[in-house]
Amino acid sequence: MGRAFEYRKARKLKRWGNMARTFTKLGKEITIAAKAGGPDPDGNPRLRALMQNAKAANMPKDNVERAIKKATDKDAGDYKEIVYEGYGPYGIAIVVETATDNNTRTVANVRSYFNKFGGNLGTTGSLSFLFDHKSVFKIKPKEGVDLEDLELELIDYGVDEIEQDYNEETEQDEIILYGAFEEFSNIQRYLEENGFELISAEFERIPNDVKEVTPEQREKIEKLIEKFEEDEDVQNVFHNMKED
Repeated sequence: MGRAFEYRKARKLKRWGNMARTFTKLGKEITIAAKAGGPDPDGNPRLRALMQNAKAANMPKDNVERAIKKATDKDAGDYKEIVYEGYGPYGIAIVVETATDNNTRTVANVRSYFNKFGGNLGTTGSLSFLFDHKSVFKIKPKEGVDLEDLELELIDYGVDEIEQDYNEETEQDEIILYGAFEEFSNIQRYLEENGFELISAEFERIPNDVKEVTPEQREKIEKLIEKFEEDEDVQNVFHNMKED
């Protein structure tokens, strides 16, 4: 198994464990995508992919429609996507992705969480060299399609790693594709044009190297990560701590 797959597999249950938080996160992403590319999924590939993510997460259709409608509501807050980077305790690198309608509030909260746990907020881009920003697609296996042949085909579209996984929740096999961040639309277009059923499509920051920690250190770092994830402005938290 590749590095990206192993890292992602270890943390996916933690990230998607809280259903209410998942719906809030997806709702914001849908609103941002609808505002940027229009509310019609047929003409907005990013929105189309996010609606598939919502379906995979069992997000009610009403929630999805509300999030799309919010993009055209003049009274609704205007979300901005802002990334914060810093070091937590014991030198663990942490990247916090947010979607906020009040940057002053968000940056104050993020800084206070770092400070409370003995870390510090850094400057934008200061930790980007420690992570690979990846497009990650999950698709259903297609009859008659060999994994190695598919990988060779998709290299030209920016995919650099393919793995097959068994999803215990759905009790079905899935194929996970990892590609360059900037190749998201190319990969999505190939999958749609070739009749692959998309389960989800998202962006991940996968560490180039992971740091070992003691159980006591892990407990403190996880409390900080949990604090970030409880904040309503926070969409994703990535780090380079080695998982259990």
